[in-house]
Amino acid sequence: MARARATRGSIVFGLGVGVLVALFSYRWVTNPDRGAERGIEERAVRAARVQLVTLLGLPSVEYVDAINPARAVGKTYVYPLASGWEVSGYYRRDDRDAWHPYLATIGEDLGVQALRVGDAAPAIRVRAVTDTRIEVLR
Repeated sequence: MARARATRGSIVFGLGVGVLVALFSYRWVTNPDRGAERGIEERAVRAARVQLVTLLGLPSVEYVDAINPARAVGKTYVYPLASGWEVSGYYRRDDRDAWHPYLATIGEDLGVQALRVGDAAPAIRVRAVTDTRIEVLR
């Protein structure tokens, strides 16, 4: 079987495509807007963490969220809204506790507007009755 030789045109085309890919990759990696957006997302996640503990009255919590991901537990998201963010994740009180999913709607002021939790603990249910922002999903 005869082996095809690369022509000058295909070599020039390959080099051109390679240079363009390298240029666009460099610009994407060094884009300062991505870092600024990540900083805003991290502030929203940290606000959700603090207010999750405060609203649910939890003494200590371990988190899995967009800052501290653990794919074995589940996927987490930070999603921009017109007036804030939605932050999803998981929490547990200690190693013996199961992971509980949560979805927090955070306003532009980084205050919790709504918190949905998958935790049927009696103390959480009592808090959900007294605070309309909390919804228990079980």
